[in-house]
Amino acid sequence: MWPRVGGMRALELGTPGGLRDELNSLVLAGRKTATTGLLAEYVEETEGLEFVGERLALLDDDGRAVATVEITGVDLTSFAEVTWEHAAAEGEGDASLEDWRAGHRRFWESEGTPVKDGTPLVCLTFRVVQAA
Repeated sequence: MWPRVGGMRALELGTPGGLRDELNSLVLAGRKTATTGLLAEYVEETEGLEFVGERLALLDDDGRAVATVEITGVDLTSFAEVTWEHAAAEGEGDASLEDWRAGHRRFWESEGTPVKDGTPLVCLTFRVVQAA
């Protein structure tokens, strides 16, 4: 089960350390309005999918909320079918969909979960409703 903070499910981007700090900064600056997760992680953690209108606590490395975000979209798709619109909304500076795919493949491989074109993903879009 994922952490809960203030009665909300938590959103923990990337991995602890520099990456999470960087991604949270992009969210707070309004440049990152999307993220992508592995559907298998929801199954493993026995978590239901987020839903439009749900509010999540965006957490830092210490489990403190840095913002509240509201889900504006939830899309189930495969790795190969992620759109450029979604990839660009992640706000991480990828110049193309191919760059996004290469970076996400590297990330998930480094976490011990290689992805293939058919790997099921959850693509979330969100907006910041309150910074902490």
